[in-house]
Amino acid sequence: MYTNEELQKIATFVRRDIVEQVYNAKSGHPGGALSCTDILTALYFNVMNLDPKNPTWEDRDRFILSKGHSSPALYSVLARRGFYDVGSIKSFRKTGSVFQGHPALGKVPGVDMTNGSLGQGFSIANGMALAAKLDNKKYNVYVMLGDGELEEGQNWEAAMTAAHYKLNNVIAIVDNNGLQIDGKITEVKSPEPIADKFRAFGFNVYEIDGHNFDEIMEAFNRAKNSIDTPNVIIAKTTKGKGISFMEDNIGWHGKAPNDEEYNKALSELGGGNYGVN
Repeated sequence: MYTNEELQKIATFVRRDIVEQVYNAKSGHPGGALSCTDILTALYFNVMNLDPKNPTWEDRDRFILSKGHSSPALYSVLARRGFYDVGSIKSFRKTGSVFQGHPALGKVPGVDMTNGSLGQGFSIANGMALAAKLDNKKYNVYVMLGDGELEEGQNWEAAMTAAHYKLNNVIAIVDNNGLQIDGKITEVKSPEPIADKFRAFGFNVYEIDGHNFDEIMEAFNRAKNSIDTPNVIIAKTTKGKGISFMEDNIGWHGKAPNDEEYNKALSELGGGNYGVN
């Protein structure tokens, strides 16, 4: 198990990787990638049962990034966890690269599902979890949803399904940063009250600070021990977390930094050389 200090260090590397990827590609979605960084770091380094040397291990835990445009965070965490070389993700969104805007199954080691349209990941997670039950497997399925993504009705059909089949091996995470491409989620088409909705569907609900590793780990540990009940972790986060001019700024939902912004972002994150150790 990694300490909170070690997780924070890794998360800082991941945030730098996100900036590097989007800057080099001159396109991408840094805001939502930065908001879910701490959760993905804890998940891949302290929570999930997996083997980077055997990405398709049958008994591994599964993860679906339903909010797939936050792929720079997932690509970095997988690289930092040892699935492939960190330097390879600099090809993000380049022609011929496997590291495209949305993660693709069979292309990137460690990616468990191709993501495209928002709203589909939760249903896919249910299918994986139900397969585990039928095959007497013990793995858990984690699925990360955007709060704006919850405006898609398919998510609520999936919630009803998870509760109906008592899929306690489904652990959903809502990256609740409050912003989507068109503005505040409460002004576009509010999914609130998110926690009450999930409780009404029969979920165990854990409301946490998505940048506090103690709260993140406690929620995951409780969710993993639930019986006959699906779980959702509603993580209050800040879009663009870690970079002052990106934080809580809707303008950074989907654009790349220029040279000046790139250098300022890396300086704020702690410039100089960096690596896993």
